[in-house]
Amino acid sequence: MSDPNQYASPTAVAVLTHVVRSIVDDPDAVVVNEVEGRHRAKLEVKVGPGDLGRVIGRRGRTAQSIRTLVRAAAAKDGSEVDVDFVD
Repeated sequence: MSDPNQYASPTAVAVLTHVVRSIVDDPDAVVVNEVEGRHRAKLEVKVGPGDLGRVIGRRGRTAQSIRTLVRAAAAKDGSEVDVDFVD
């Protein structure tokens, strides 16, 4: 990942990257990209093979917790973000 300050919400990107890297088996494979959405920025997270299940968690609870945490971090920067986990 490059410099988090190039994003609309650098705090959210830094928090998202840190949390996801701490969960997965292969932290070097984690990539966060910002895509411009309709009303807010969308952060797309790509992880290594086999790690997507870890990030999503049972019934999506881990993914939802990550989304809540990242939205709170984005509020610190005065922005709104959505988080998508992609294959």
